[in-house]
Amino acid sequence: MKIKPKLFLGIGTLFTMIALLTTVSIICLNRINNNTWNILTDNYNSLEYAHNMLRALNNNIQDAAQARLFQKNLKLQEQNVTEPGESELTGQLIANYEKIRVNPGDEVALKNIKNVITDIMMVNMRAITRKSSMARQSNKDATYIVSLCGAASFIVAFILLLNLPGNIGDPIKQLTESIKEIAAENYSERLHFKGSSEFSDLARAFNTMAEKLQEYKDGNLEKLLMEKKRIETLINNLQDPVIGLDENRQVLFMNDIALKITGLRLEEVLGKPVQDVAIHNDLIRSLAQDLFQDKEIKAGNTVKIYADQKESYFEKEIIPIKITPTGETEEKLIGNVLLLQNVTPYKELDFAKTNFIATVSHELKTPISSIKMSLQLLENGKLGIVNDGQKELLDSIKDDANRLLKITGELLNVTQVESGSIQISTFATDPIEIINYATNANKIAAEQKNIRLQINIPDNVPKVIADNEKTAWVITNLISNAIRYSYEYSVVTLDVTDSPGKLHFSVSDTGQGIPPEYLGKVFDRYFRIPGTKKEGTGLGLSISKEFIEAEGGTISVKSEFGAGTTFIVTLNKA
Repeated sequence: MKIKPKLFLGIGTLFTMIALLTTVSIICLNRINNNTWNILTDNYNSLEYAHNMLRALNNNIQDAAQARLFQKNLKLQEQNVTEPGESELTGQLIANYEKIRVNPGDEVALKNIKNVITDIMMVNMRAITRKSSMARQSNKDATYIVSLCGAASFIVAFILLLNLPGNIGDPIKQLTESIKEIAAENYSERLHFKGSSEFSDLARAFNTMAEKLQEYKDGNLEKLLMEKKRIETLINNLQDPVIGLDENRQVLFMNDIALKITGLRLEEVLGKPVQDVAIHNDLIRSLAQDLFQDKEIKAGNTVKIYADQKESYFEKEIIPIKITPTGETEEKLIGNVLLLQNVTPYKELDFAKTNFIATVSHELKTPISSIKMSLQLLENGKLGIVNDGQKELLDSIKDDANRLLKITGELLNVTQVESGSIQISTFATDPIEIINYATNANKIAAEQKNIRLQINIPDNVPKVIADNEKTAWVITNLISNAIRYSYEYSVVTLDVTDSPGKLHFSVSDTGQGIPPEYLGKVFDRYFRIPGTKKEGTGLGLSISKEFIEAEGGTISVKSEFGAGTTFIVTLNKA
């Protein structure tokens, strides 16, 4: 028999048994689930409604709140009649309650209501007992049927386990041994499989291959040399510098553009260790230094090189060349390629963008400040009385002006970061001053949402090495974000904790939190969580990270989606 029919017959039988077992299991589980669900949705709800009505009676049915509670649960009970006799009892309950409503002092009706509620509870409790017995019996039946089907599936699988692997595995093992012989250049190896299965066809094809390999053994050298020439021509015509090294870091090739920007000649470097070339060439030393450091080599490092009569920028990437030798399973490093990508046009555009943002932001601050001064003159009433409608418009204009002023301030900070001109002045700073400034700046915003700011500071807190102004800006921004993303009447917590050599500022909220897939992007410039309706530029956290790291500190985030977020700023102690 062919291999395919064997597999189809064996696996098909096993698949049929598994499908049968799955179907039976689903039917049995569904039956148990229905029995359980009937208890929960019908009888348990009736018990809960009866309990609530009794509680309303015991808490004085004449009270308006208790009366509403009784009426609500009476209406729900009327819609949840499921057991024999329960409809009549519910009707009696409605009739007696109507008597109470007409004559609140009717003690007989009150007693009847309690008795009827008790009867309703007894009807449903007996139903729960009856349905529980049915569920237990269904469970026993399901266990028996599933066990029977499982035993049958096990027997079929065991038979296949004893027969199928040998029928397929033994010929494959013989084929593997023969392939190893061929790999060792023993081209006299042959396979001999009996029968009419696919393995017989494979043996014939294998034997034909072994015969032809001997013919091709010595005919490939010319082709390899031709391919080597093609690759060298391709590399030399690339517009980006490329340097190739072997596993011993000896130079295999340098294309023409790489020779041009390094000022070297091919005969000076070919076959020489790159460290020997780096001794006499600063650029090669800069490019190859990562090869001799015990760390992961990452792409994206930008180097500045004087090329084409101007300062040019190149992104350096070191690409390790690894192969898995024939017959082996572990990768082996056979060399590295140093690739430089010319990004000068993009850098020039980035510089132009930064200058444009800085200029526009600076120019916007003057008219915005003028708008705020005009608003103050209108608000103080010296130019005339402002009515309520006009005051609302002025408040709206004031909010927009403050938002524009904040955006322009963040844009100016971004231009400082991008241009590398951040002015950091670090000295021993009292953390309490920073916290007081940040909490006072956010006090009004917190009061508007009825949010409580909880500050936890240990006694005798040490000073930190920080830029007072910029650190206060960061903490203020973190608290502002926490208030913005928190619910009303919640708590925003600022904790200060001490550890050896470090002081940690933690700002925590109990808002929606950050989805796990976006945690690694919150400090990226202009990033905003998709779908958020809160206003912002996406710059605050990016600027905060730059400021804190410029002070020698760190900033990190922890978040549980749906439960809240915590930002942690760590600074060095003085």
